[in-house]
Formats: sequence, structure tokens, C-alpha cells
Amino acid sequence: MGNVIKKLLIGLVVGGVLVGLSRWLEFPFVFQMMFFGQAMFGAAVFMLLDAPSVRTMSGAKSVIAVVVFYIMLCTVIISGASMWPQFDPEDEKGKIAKILEPKRKATEQGKAEELIARAKALDEQVKALEARLKALGGDYQVTKELPVVVPPVTTSKAPAGDFMRLGEEQWQLQECYNCHKLKGEGGKKRGPELDNIGSYLTVDEIRQKIIDPKSFMAEGFEKDWEKGKMPDKFKEVMEDSDITALASWLNTFKNTSVNTPKPIKKK
Repeated sequence: MGNVIKKLLIGLVVGGVLVGLSRWLEFPFVFQMMFFGQAMFGAAVFMLLDAPSVRTMSGAKSVIAVVVFYIMLCTVIISGASMWPQFDPEDEKGKIAKILEPKRKATEQGKAEELIARAKALDEQVKALEARLKALGGDYQVTKELPVVVPPVTTSKAPAGDFMRLGEEQWQLQECYNCHKLKGEGGKKRGPELDNIGSYLTVDEIRQKIIDPKSFMAEGFEKDWEKGKMPDKFKEVMEDSDITALASWLNTFKNTSVNTPKPIKKK
């Protein structure tokens, strides 16, 4: 009994340290509880090592005991999984929109101001021309000033100066680096390295791959392609202009010194 209490106390101390450390690192509460549960599970395993041996049971009782234990284990696993944060495409799409909205508004404002400035500059040129004609003695007179017309600004396509930056932002927001290595950063176990992808695929072909991951496969990644490791969520969580920006940005990478696998069209 003394060993049981000792190991229980050790489990509580280790669990408390893990909870404190995970809270200091700002882990979500569910992860803090998971770490504590793992510490207590380890303590329980060591307690069982000191427990007396189970007496011999008949075949029927053994089967019933195994089934009951299996049901209890499944219940615990399913209950724990239900507490795990679930992926919600709409929630992720909202996060992305929240990040990009201020930048889009700033882009709209800058474009509108640029158009207004250009219209005013044209109006000044008309006035200067009229003054010059009068100075030359001509009887020509501009009777109507050039109207300042500002066309509506749409957000369907970012200005050229921001387009590549938007593509790089999408790379980060969609966490493409989890499966692909680029510029020496990221992983390449589940997806090919992309530093030379622009030499193999056009912008439209990269767009197609993002929207429909099954449309292309990479040499050496046949098994990953068959398992569908690249998610097909992007057409739902990304705007069409964002997909185009990401594809255009990736198309600029044409580093032939990197061994990017050749893509094979499957559809």
C-alpha cells in the first residue's frame, strides 16, 4: 500500500509540473488536461506492477473480462477524442478572412486615392492646355472640365504590387509548409520540395493541383497520392483570387539546383 501511495504522489507531482509548464507555454486547456492524464496513466501502470496476480479464470469468464475491458477502453478513447479540437473549414476560413480583411481595406483605400490623384492630375493638364491656347491667341476654350470619376474598387483581384505578397501569405495561412519544403524551410516527407515547381507547371496547372489534388502526382510520391494525403479543402476555405495568388507565387520558384520531383498529370 505504501508503494501505491508513493507512486500516486509521484504521478500527481509530475502531472502538476506538466500542467504548469503547458500553461506557461500557453497550451490550450484540453492539452493541459491531456498531459495530466498521461502522467496519471503512467502512475497507474506502475501501481499495477505492484498489484497481486489475477487468479486463473475459466474460458467464459476470460472472454467476458476481455470484452468488458475492450468496451471500457473504447469508451475512454472515444470520450477523449470528442474533447479534441475539431477542424471546421468555415471556422478556418473566417480566421483567414479576419487576417486579410485589414490588408484588403488598406489596398482598396490606396487604389481609390491613386485614381483620384490621377484624375486631378488630368484635370490640371486640361487647365494648363487651355491657358496655353489663350496665351497663343487662340479662341479655343474648354467649356467643360474633365469630370473626376472614380470607378468602383473591387476586391476580387489584388494590385500587382501586393499580389505576390498575398500568395506568400496564403502559403503561411494554409500551412503548406507542413508537407512541402520551400526555400530550405518546411517538411518534405508527405509532399515534394517545391523550389523548382515553376519549371514544371504553369500557374493554371498549379491552381488545378490546389483545387483538385488528384489531378497531378509527383514522382516518388505515388503512395502518398493514392492515400490522398493532400487535402481537398482549399477550394472551400480559400477565395478564388487567393488560390490564383498562391499559384502565381509558387510559379516564380524555378531553382533548378533543387531536385523538385516531376509532376505527372493523372486526369
